Amino acid sequence: MKLLCLGGLIFALEMWGASGLLNIGDCKSLVRDLLSPGTAPTLRGLPWIVNISETQEPGSVIHIFSFNCSCPPIVELDSVNPPSSFFNQPSLSGYYTQYLAKVTLSSAARLDARQVNHYQLNLKLTCVEKTWNLPLSVEVFEARGHPICLGPFASTAGDKVQVLETVEPQSLIYVVLLRRGLTGVKMMITSHQDARFFYINELGQVLTPTQGLIGSAYKHFQLKILVIDGQGNSCQGTLTVEVLPNPSNKVFFGIQFQTFNISEDLEAGRVAGQIRANGSRVRYEITEPVPCPLYSISSVDGLIRTTAPLDLGRNPGAAVTKLQVMAYDPLQPSTSAQLSVTINVQPTNTWAPRCTPALLVTQVPETIPAGSVLMTLACSDPDSSSSTFHYQLRHHNETKSNHSFRLQGPILQVNSTLDYDSFAPNVQYRTTILVTDSGQPPQTSEVPVLVTVTPVNEYSPICPAHTFLVREDAPHGTLVGTVLGSDRDYPPNNIEYHISDSSANFYIDPRSGKLHLLASLDYEKQKTYTLVVFLTDQDQDQDSTHRQSGSCTITIEVQNVNDHAPECEPPFQELTISSAPSINAEVTRWTCWDRDMPEQAPGAFSFTIVGGNSNGRFYMRDNILFHNVFSFQPNGLLDSHTYELLVRVTDKGPTLPLFSTTAVVIVHVIPWMTTVPTTSTKPPMISSPTPLLVTRIEDYWAPEAWFVVVLTVTGVLLLTVLGWLLCRWPGRMALSQQTGGQSSQTLLLDSTRRNENSTGELRKKKNDETSSILSLQQFDGRAQDPVTGRDYLFSSSTGARRWL
Repeated sequence: MKLLCLGGLIFALEMWGASGLLNIGDCKSLVRDLLSPGTAPTLRGLPWIVNISETQEPGSVIHIFSFNCSCPPIVELDSVNPPSSFFNQPSLSGYYTQYLAKVTLSSAARLDARQVNHYQLNLKLTCVEKTWNLPLSVEVFEARGHPICLGPFASTAGDKVQVLETVEPQSLIYVVLLRRGLTGVKMMITSHQDARFFYINELGQVLTPTQGLIGSAYKHFQLKILVIDGQGNSCQGTLTVEVLPNPSNKVFFGIQFQTFNISEDLEAGRVAGQIRANGSRVRYEITEPVPCPLYSISSVDGLIRTTAPLDLGRNPGAAVTKLQVMAYDPLQPSTSAQLSVTINVQPTNTWAPRCTPALLVTQVPETIPAGSVLMTLACSDPDSSSSTFHYQLRHHNETKSNHSFRLQGPILQVNSTLDYDSFAPNVQYRTTILVTDSGQPPQTSEVPVLVTVTPVNEYSPICPAHTFLVREDAPHGTLVGTVLGSDRDYPPNNIEYHISDSSANFYIDPRSGKLHLLASLDYEKQKTYTLVVFLTDQDQDQDSTHRQSGSCTITIEVQNVNDHAPECEPPFQELTISSAPSINAEVTRWTCWDRDMPEQAPGAFSFTIVGGNSNGRFYMRDNILFHNVFSFQPNGLLDSHTYELLVRVTDKGPTLPLFSTTAVVIVHVIPWMTTVPTTSTKPPMISSPTPLLVTRIEDYWAPEAWFVVVLTVTGVLLLTVLGWLLCRWPGRMALSQQTGGQSSQTLLLDSTRRNENSTGELRKKKNDETSSILSLQQFDGRAQDPVTGRDYLFSSSTGARRWL
């Protein structure tokens, strides 16, 4: 008992007989120091820990504690982890304010430390209005008692067990019993006689020897067995094993006669045969003839062996020998049986057959028909002229040879087609003919066969008809397609290609069959090309001149590409119209066509006014030009009297990019009047020039840096050449102006390529506004500047010039 006094508070704890006392002034103030490890150093061990043995009996007290409470308290077992029914609710007893609580094992308690060695209990103590949780840890440890041997085994005389000698090896015959469990103990047999062949395992099971107990009848084996635990505590006992004979042991043969046939060349000491009798502990003995000069028998296993050479030439009587053999039980000699044994000695067949030819090496074409004779064997036997022979084929694990040959007696024939193409380059067929004579023992000769198959060009090369597509703008050298020829002969597809008519537009690679473009294509001139491709095989026959050929038709379809700008008629017009107050009046119309798509309707083009349409007085509807009402009011909007309209015509070709051309129409508008003006002989007055705004749309292209450098260098070189040309022919400009007047009203084509590629290039358009003053002077001609290449309009009477 240990007491701790804390200012009128007394607390004591008992585990396994240690008691605790707790004094509290009233039931409203249960000592908090019990639950506060910081108040009393001796109480810092909370939660409480109890160590008990797994051998504790049900009802045993495992924990006791006492306390004071001014009111009747309540102590209960709140929880157990892991859940278990091994613990009772705490019992409570007391007098006045002093109470004693006990925790005990229930009647169902069966503690086993090997299964659960720790339980966590939570006790709930309630005094007046306050509740405290008191944790209690229960540790279960294994019982470690001394091993005690039980039963007759532990007596002075020991225990005894009887077994038959026919018991199976490693059979259980006895189990050692102990008072405590067998966990943690070792068992061993300490005897020193034949008992060492017995075995005892860790469970105390005694087993028979691995070789059994046959032949141990009437013997007694005394086994001293020692049981010892890890602490050196032990007990021992004695077990006597008595081996009994098999009461049903009988010796007999299942047959009355037995015959053995052996060869004359059987060496001395070799086994001629073996006999077996039923029974235990059987022994064998030759009873007739005695002595036996040629044979002996093993008394244990019944093996009959020769004791001398069996030479029938010197001892013809050895051809047949009759023996009487007795089988008996050595422990019961009266138990025996007799067997008649006859041994026949067969003459030895010494020599193997001799065959001609002894080896076949030949070469045949792969087209040799089935049933063809490859070889006929002629065989003889030196041992006997009357011997017959058996012929058999033995293959060498080659699948292709297994069914390639057959034997009709001594005749070797081709059984199936010897295909070169399937097994090349390994085209050697191997097999062996086994020739066996009819002597004893049979002798066999081997005739190796090696057949080499040579190739034959059997099949013509073929290729399927095919159609290839190629764009008309494909550059030279473009791969149009590949002609895929095939040939079943080996080596496979060893083909040479060539085109029949030596087309100048296409070229075929003679080895690969790739078809390339040699010349430019024009869809508008020829849409389809038909080629005949010839195929010739190579090196597929033993005779290099034997070649096969084939052909196929290849069609090449040219795909149309938009590469021409549309053409319109007329390309240039000069018209005079009245400004009569009418709307939707037709001014003119164009007829357009596209060489890329001749069948395209004229209305399939896009017409857009791109310049000269001041105040929007003109508009397009398909290919027709219309005008609206003009205004010539002095106080209102004053329209121009002359319009130079630029109409862009864009095609809708089969591919991108799209092309366009520009048609020019000059429209003179005469103001409409209600009275006819008087004529005058005066020369026409030139009115003040009317400004005309021409808008031209150009594509914008942002090249890469390297291209700018290349373009700059090229421009410098070009300017140098142009300067040199100008210095050499100074009069070329004037000559161009004179000759230009003779080509009046020529076609004005301003083809602008619209870049609409699918790659999504960012296109920028730059509007360049140029202003020009169009006078009433009339231009009756068009020419091109030979230096700059720009087009311009000119007047043959005045010499005036206007750049386009």
